[in-house]
Amino acid sequence: MSKKVITIGSATMDVFVECDEANIVSVCSKNKSSDFMSYPYGSKIDISRFSSNVGGGGVNTACNFGNLGFETSAIFKIGNDIYSDGILEYFKNQKVNLKHIIQREDTSTGFSIILVSFQGDRTVLAHRGANAQIREEEINFDAIKEADFMYVAPLNGDSNKVLEPIVDYAHKHETKICFNAGTTSIKKGVKHLKHILDSADVVVMNKEEASMATGIVVRPDTKTERFSKDVIHTDIKAMLKSLKVKDYQLIVITDGNKGAYAYDGKRHYFCPIYPSEVVSTLGAGDAFASTFCAALSRTKFDIGMSLMYASVNSASVVSKFGATEGLLNFDEIENVLKHDKEFTYLVC
Repeated sequence: MSKKVITIGSATMDVFVECDEANIVSVCSKNKSSDFMSYPYGSKIDISRFSSNVGGGGVNTACNFGNLGFETSAIFKIGNDIYSDGILEYFKNQKVNLKHIIQREDTSTGFSIILVSFQGDRTVLAHRGANAQIREEEINFDAIKEADFMYVAPLNGDSNKVLEPIVDYAHKHETKICFNAGTTSIKKGVKHLKHILDSADVVVMNKEEASMATGIVVRPDTKTERFSKDVIHTDIKAMLKSLKVKDYQLIVITDGNKGAYAYDGKRHYFCPIYPSEVVSTLGAGDAFASTFCAALSRTKFDIGMSLMYASVNSASVVSKFGATEGLLNFDEIENVLKHDKEFTYLVC
């Protein structure tokens, strides 16, 4: 019997726009450097590439779990408009139960414009809409109790107020929790975050979020760039240790194109990114985190192998123009790994 998973997060209609005339401008000051995407001011510019896709952390991860063979349901909030119609139409071809979603007439569905650069990275113009308005009384808590595990994608705005009650409820009813912390949750403060961490079984953050949550900054250290015993920076290790507040927890930190790290309290794991052509990085983090959580069951809690599964699926997603277009199932992931014996992970 397949495991039951329920996701909670955002749902958006994403419009991807790529333009050959876009420039990447780097600006440096004494203390920092920043990159900006720029277009000629006051001009009408032809779009080189255009695509509309359904996205959002709740949608992306639900689609991934369903594609990986889990009995999947989702909690997200939408309005009743042209964008909600597109989201509901999209799910007709997905293996996801939508009976627990929230739809209201008095709000608008989330909408994003994704400006894609020629380098494959992106700038997102986001209208949160209903994604920032999930209320506790709108959530079907029985669905959480009935699930084997709950995946919590980053929540926005006032929706963060439901984090504590849903995590407490899941923990009380022995539903495992995979928590992908977002910037909004972290900005609410360490005290708020620690309460969530206390109940989470798997915690996933990117390096920037982990730095914000722990106050630890990764100092430059060129020797840690090698794939060797020193590959995990001491500051990364300090972040992992600081975030692990319970013995049963597994902490994961992703580090962009450098790979990902995990810590179980005894050993550190490092897995590089799986090489692929980068078309768009949108959805890569959702694919990585949800695949890792799913793969723990598939691999009988082999942490290093689960990181590899996540890396392969994330690499497939970034090779497509959409957050869910490149998602692979377990057989496809395992076929990739079977034919690439050189790709591996490190334990230290």
